[in-house]
Amino acid sequence: MISITGPEATGAESDLVRLARQGDGFAWERLVGEHQQPVFRLAYLLLGEPDDAQDVAQETFIRAYHALHRFDTERPLRPWLLRIAANLAYNQQRSLRRYLAALKRLAYEEPQVLQNAHQPESHADRALGEAVGRLKWRHREAIYLRYFLGMSEAEMADALGIAPGTVKSRLHRALNSLRQVIEKDYPHLKDESDG
Repeated sequence: MISITGPEATGAESDLVRLARQGDGFAWERLVGEHQQPVFRLAYLLLGEPDDAQDVAQETFIRAYHALHRFDTERPLRPWLLRIAANLAYNQQRSLRRYLAALKRLAYEEPQVLQNAHQPESHADRALGEAVGRLKWRHREAIYLRYFLGMSEAEMADALGIAPGTVKSRLHRALNSLRQVIEKDYPHLKDESDG
């Protein structure tokens, strides 16, 4: 099987996109197979629930298929798909916040926040995940794309629909915010990284 994830494979990926636009189901399945895991991982990192992440991943590919005629085949497909997934995850999270606020008003008490279904192996990993989870949406998104999914700044710019310089400044602000959260609420993480 040919891997189409690297920049050198853009031609093969473009060919598959063109075939999928013409109704070739096999070509579309190949594209989905190549990008399914990163789309799911981003949705999971942003939402924290595997079922919600699966729903977002499925909806991402449905929307991408219907918008495939608008996709620029000169660009890699993965950032475009990740942008769709991030937008869907954001919308789902916003809807969930509204729902929880409505429940709170009905019950006159704080809703119980469910713990993340993914339990990192170590206490430090769990604490780091909690610290990242306390950041603003845009900062979390930048850290997840760069450090959890290993995307380059250029790929992030495509995925987020922003200029490469904006990616650098957003990452810088995100890391500064993360440092502040760690220093204030998770000082043991700083001690572990120094030791």
